[in-house]
Amino acid sequence: MKKKLLAVIAAGVPLVAAVYLPTASAETRAPASAAPFTCASMQVPAPAGTEVEDVTAVRDAGGTIKGTGVLQGEVTGVPAFCKVTVTLTHPGEDDHATVTTWLPEKSWNGRFQALGGSAYLAGDNGVGMGTAVKTGYAATTTDAGVGDALDVSWALNSEGEINTAPLKNFASRSQHEAAVVGKEVVDAVYGKRADYSYFTGCSTGGRQGYMEAQRHPDDYDGILADAPAVNWDEFEVATLWPQVVMNNEKTYPADCELDAFTDAAVKACDALDGVRDGLVNDPERCDFDPRELIGTKVVCHGAELTVTAADAAVVRKIWDGPHTPSGRKLWSGVPVGADLKGLAATTTDPDGTVKGNPFPVPAAWVRLWLKKDPSFDLSKITYRQFTELFEQSRAEYDKVIGTDDPDLSGFRTSGGKLLTWHGQADQFIPAQGTVAYREQVERTMGGAKRVDDFYRLFLAPGTDHCGLNGTDGSADGLAALTAWVEHGKAPKTLPATLVGASGKSVSRDLCSYPEVSRYKGHGDPDVASSFRCVLPPRH
Repeated sequence: MKKKLLAVIAAGVPLVAAVYLPTASAETRAPASAAPFTCASMQVPAPAGTEVEDVTAVRDAGGTIKGTGVLQGEVTGVPAFCKVTVTLTHPGEDDHATVTTWLPEKSWNGRFQALGGSAYLAGDNGVGMGTAVKTGYAATTTDAGVGDALDVSWALNSEGEINTAPLKNFASRSQHEAAVVGKEVVDAVYGKRADYSYFTGCSTGGRQGYMEAQRHPDDYDGILADAPAVNWDEFEVATLWPQVVMNNEKTYPADCELDAFTDAAVKACDALDGVRDGLVNDPERCDFDPRELIGTKVVCHGAELTVTAADAAVVRKIWDGPHTPSGRKLWSGVPVGADLKGLAATTTDPDGTVKGNPFPVPAAWVRLWLKKDPSFDLSKITYRQFTELFEQSRAEYDKVIGTDDPDLSGFRTSGGKLLTWHGQADQFIPAQGTVAYREQVERTMGGAKRVDDFYRLFLAPGTDHCGLNGTDGSADGLAALTAWVEHGKAPKTLPATLVGASGKSVSRDLCSYPEVSRYKGHGDPDVASSFRCVLPPRH
């Protein structure tokens, strides 16, 4: 399942933003002792504020599970399981959210795992659920009553106003209700509650994990929340910045030119960790100036292009990130070393006119939740209007979906553990947003050492969005999390396989933030033991 992140073409842009498949190879446990397995109709108590509309329970023979929707994917060798579907509604709100729980017929490991979503998909599309069942977990997910990853038909009601009920579901409440329902179903089917409860997710799922830690700290013993879309209200607008820059500067670098800038930056900053291995271990220290490429020839689709000063200026603004017209920084830019084509994509009309092709997730957010106009022309946004949209989104939606509350005292008191990895070449959600949140938590909760007791962050060099789920390598975050929760073994490093610029796989021990990896000066650079974790110069 290492190739689970599919390049799905949506609006002409590859959707690599958030298919999440947890490795789920946590330490094997003996099957839980329980009453006889029962897959039949059952009573499920309604979570507070909801009514249960329907409950069904059917046996599934397992085998190959194919992922639904645009994200697709598949998992093979899934054992037989009981599929319980519970439909909830919030009285008076005319919504219908489905919570689905899959319970292995044999060899349940006594653990419960809830899975988060991707882009505008609130839950798992079946591949992660199948993987969880295959490794012995009882697994739960919810659709929150909304649609597929790029389905935003629910955003506005018939009057063209924000459809608040599904937004609340998607933002927070359906995930908590899934935790409540899923645990009740486990108890009903196995005759006992799970010994440990976990949440896993990346991107949207990562944001949902942080939301659970912030708002419902007793739901899970452990949360694996990777490349989290926290600060949703801010970064969703921020990810439109590359398009705004190109449109305002009236310059649209070709995809081959964008790759040339990225390759040059990686080459210039590769050795900052002491060895040239195709990985930039600390992008914040990379000061490569894109103007160095002015005049360089690039062959693109059979044609020779010359990098211009205008091209370099556009890339510099994209790397620098969104600023107000007066120069105030709003958010982090696309990281040096990340694929610029994700957010700075273009398309060419039949007449040869080149224009921007916005990534569909932020495009929908701005058109629907901010402008409330599906036909709004994003190409007309000025720098000043961009700042206004950024401020509007923060004012209207931070409390709804921002997921940036740094007070995790409830989660710490509950004994919960939060583990996150984030790719430093994430082309959609800059890792610096996660770093900024972690630092806010430290300031709020007494410093790094106290926070490390329950929350650890690992940054992955050269890794794109959710890339350790099989595109840029792999890491078994779930195994590290279960060892932490169940045996008190806090992870000092997170073993991972990374993919260098040459395409060769190398082993690395990801360092616990704020430490970064440095070459020892001797040994095979493809092997983790040749590196050590040290504090960066700025610390």
